[in-house]
Formats: sequence, C-alpha cells, structure tokens
Amino acid sequence: MKNRYLVFFLFLMFSLVSQKSDAQEVQSTDEIQKLKQEIEHLKNESETYKPGKSNFLLRGYAHSGLQITDEEFSFVGGSFNPLFIYKQSDRLLFESEWELELTGGEVELAIEYANMSYLLSKNLTFRAGKILVPFGIFVPNLHPAWIHKFSAAPLGAGHDGIIPTNDIGLELRGGSYLGDFKVNYSFYAVNGSQLNDGEENPEEAGILHHAIFPDNNKGKTIGSRIGFFPFSDSSLELGFSGMYGKVGAKETEMEDITALHYAFDFSYVKTLSSLSSVLDLKGQFSAVNVDDANYPFHENPDDLITFDNNSSTWFAQASLRPALAENNFVRSLEFAGRYSTLKTPEGSEWETDQTQIDLGINYWIDWRTVFKMSYRISNGAADEHDEEPDGHGGAEGNAFFFHWAIGF
Repeated sequence: MKNRYLVFFLFLMFSLVSQKSDAQEVQSTDEIQKLKQEIEHLKNESETYKPGKSNFLLRGYAHSGLQITDEEFSFVGGSFNPLFIYKQSDRLLFESEWELELTGGEVELAIEYANMSYLLSKNLTFRAGKILVPFGIFVPNLHPAWIHKFSAAPLGAGHDGIIPTNDIGLELRGGSYLGDFKVNYSFYAVNGSQLNDGEENPEEAGILHHAIFPDNNKGKTIGSRIGFFPFSDSSLELGFSGMYGKVGAKETEMEDITALHYAFDFSYVKTLSSLSSVLDLKGQFSAVNVDDANYPFHENPDDLITFDNNSSTWFAQASLRPALAENNFVRSLEFAGRYSTLKTPEGSEWETDQTQIDLGINYWIDWRTVFKMSYRISNGAADEHDEEPDGHGGAEGNAFFFHWAIGF
C-alpha cells in the first residue's frame, strides 16, 4: 500500500516539475523572440541614423637643402607640409595640406588645399572647397617634394607661373571605362585667375594671378581634365586639360576679358627587365591665351600699350631607377633629367624666353625618403622682375641643388 502511495506521489511531483519546465521553456522562448525583435528594431534604427565612423590621419612631407649659384651659397627650403585627412564615414572625407616655410627670416603659413569630398558612387566623387586645380599632371600629382624628381619646379610651374595651382570651387571626379580604355575625368567650376590691369604695377600689366581670393568678377571659370589609358597594363596615360573664364575685374574696362588655358600631358612607367630598372617618363605642354587689352606703360602710365597676351611652357622628364638590381646601393639610385621651356608675351614688361636643363642623381634611403643632387643649366632671358627660381621667369645662370625630402 505504501508503495502505491509512493508511486502516486512521485508521479504527481514529476507532473508538476514537467509543467513548470514547460512553462519556463515557453517563457524563455517568448523572451528570446522579444529580444530578437528588439535587436532587429535597433538594427533598423542604426541603418536609418547611422553614426559616423570617424578616422583621423596625419600625413605630409618636409624638405630642406642647399643651393649654390654664382651669386648665392645658401641653405634653402625648411618647408613643412602636413596633410590632415579626416574620414567621417565611408562616403564623407575632409582633407587639407598646409605649407609652413621659412622665407626672409620669417615663417609663412599657406593652405595649399582644403576641401570636403563625398563619394556619390564607386566611380564618382564630389568635392567642394579649395582644390589643387586638375590642370595637367605637375600640380596635382608631382609637386610634393618627396615625389618630385628635382629640387625646383620646371619653368612656368611655380606658384607664380602660368600654370594654375589651386583655387576655390566645386569638382566632380572619377574613373570609368570607355570601351576597352580606362579613363579618369574631372569637371570643375572655380573662381579662376585674375588679370593684372597694371594700374598699381604697370610692369606686371597683363599677368594672370592664380589663387587670389575673393573673386574679382561674377563669372566662374569652367574646366576639365580627361586622362586615357590606351594600354591594358595602364603603363601609359595621355591627358587633355582645358579651362575658360573671365579674368577681368567687374565694373572696369576689362570686365569682359577672358582667358583660355589648355594643356596636354603624358605619363609612362615601365619595368625594363633587361636593365633591372624602372623607366619613368613624364611631360606637359601648357598654354594660355588672354583677350587683347590696353595696358598703361610703366614709364608713362598715361600712355597705353597692347600686345598678344599669349604664353606657353612645357617640360619633359625621364628617370631610370635600377630598382630590380641585386646590390642594395645600386637599386637605391635614380638618374633623372628634365628639359623645360617658358615663353611669355613679346612686348610685355615680363617678357621671357628661357630654357632649362636639369640633371640629377637621387638616392632613396627608403621608399619615401630621398636625397636629391641636381645641376641646372639655364639659357635665355629671364623676367627681370621675377627673382624666384620658378614662375613667370627663372633665375638666370647655372646652379647646384642638394635637397633632402621625406614623406610621412
């Protein structure tokens, strides 16, 4: 009898425990389902209000060196160019390059560029702000000291040269395919260059000044560059650039004066297995045509002069680096040469007809640190009003350059 009661008691307890377990399991299942729903809800909210994935990067370059001419033996350079890059999300980016340079015993600070970029698609980016004008290849691609093969810019490509440097505006840029060809492209609208009317400085009458803010007229300069890669290995790029806009100041006699800039460039990089070397060829032809205008004569501002305000410049350079050689010292060497010319309007006060040959040997301490030694041979008449080694005219005479540049 007792056994019957014991069996009944155990069966009753097992039933109660089983029911409780089933109830707990149902409750746990409901809680898990509710938790999944909350996670899915939070996930949907995060997609709708996705916070920025912020990243900050500091890069840049610096250089310093020695310059020797018939009239000068001086340490030069002392330039520091930090690049600030801020990535707020996968699509939004801000970047800026500053330039701190020792000039005349003082530190000069300039902003080379500062712009925001938004990735519209994987092939198209929109930029706004101060940009390096995509005119040819020297300014946007070659000007950093540790990338540039020489210690000085080619004729016409300095901050005071005829090639545009930087400007404020909007830009669409990207890359795609045109049939079997790869292409890159840039279309932009910027404030544009400003014409010197000679009122304050008659000896500079007719010169176009770049990167002057604010704009001196209501018109905007429109431009573009398109690059083609005809070979499947992308070893060769052919580029075509153009920009057009008003350059005269508003409410003056020159307010309708316009300027047309155009350029052709190329870049060819090829490994030469037979020489265990890498060959790098680059070049650019640039020209600017400005409408005719009457300018004050520097000796008597009441007299007016005019001239065909057309200028042109070009450079071609080659470098050979035995980067595939077995010897460490040999593969760190690079041999470079460049020829550049500049011709500015005949009859102007800043008339120039000049050529330069640069010959150099570079030693790469590592992939972004280089010691450059070069010798420059200058021929022709330089602009007597320009004392800088590059720009509308270069310093006459030959020169030695020793520079150390580092990218970081």
